[in-house]
Amino acid sequence: MTRRLLGFAPVFIAVLGLADRPAAAEGFRLDLETGAAWQLRNDFAVPGADGTRLSIDDADRGPFLAARAALWADLGERSSVRLVAAPFRAKASLTPETPIDFDGATFAAGEPLDATWVFDSWRISYVWRFRSSGPVTFRAGLTAKIRDARIELAQGGFSRAKTNTGFVPLLYGGVRWQMTLRLALDLEADGAAASQGRAVDVAARLEANVSPGVDLFLGARTLEGGVDGDEVYSFAWLAYGVGGVSLRF
Repeated sequence: MTRRLLGFAPVFIAVLGLADRPAAAEGFRLDLETGAAWQLRNDFAVPGADGTRLSIDDADRGPFLAARAALWADLGERSSVRLVAAPFRAKASLTPETPIDFDGATFAAGEPLDATWVFDSWRISYVWRFRSSGPVTFRAGLTAKIRDARIELAQGGFSRAKTNTGFVPLLYGGVRWQMTLRLALDLEADGAAASQGRAVDVAARLEANVSPGVDLFLGARTLEGGVDGDEVYSFAWLAYGVGGVSLRF
């Protein structure tokens, strides 16, 4: 997977030599992103108060397939709405050394156990772009996130799953450096923290305009956060290598 992402690099080098040509005017922009994700941390307990704490990142750190789509719609010269769909699924197989108490069921020690961790994220953001006379522009906004999470354990034909869906308000921030007419570096983040948990999503990407209305990009993303409650304890930290295309129309 990593080799495939690195395969995009010659395309970026090639476009730097193309003649300068203005980008298409933005009304809508569709970002299609894919790549690989690795688990740096992924541990959970159900219920959070007295369930068995289980870590699956040591069993399988990845890589796992990752994909997301973001649609930007301009409301005016400096404001936009962003819609994001970011599904994610990780699986791991392990043999626990002690019994696992999970959501009222007990899974035996010394027998293979399959764990599935699903974290689908759906977001809508209002984003404001600040005026700038130079190559660097800043963005700020608010994000409403719907978290649709599912944890499932399976052993010997028996399985138990816990779902958790909730609303999470986030702050949005971004900065863009237009390095040349065709090349830009873009950073953005969604994040917030409260007493019971936090959510942070940070991305950096290098963008190259290859034709009017079409950009290719390579970048990195990190997603970290979780919740510590009586019903569920779950914290994860994911690192991504990504690439994709932006279409403006």
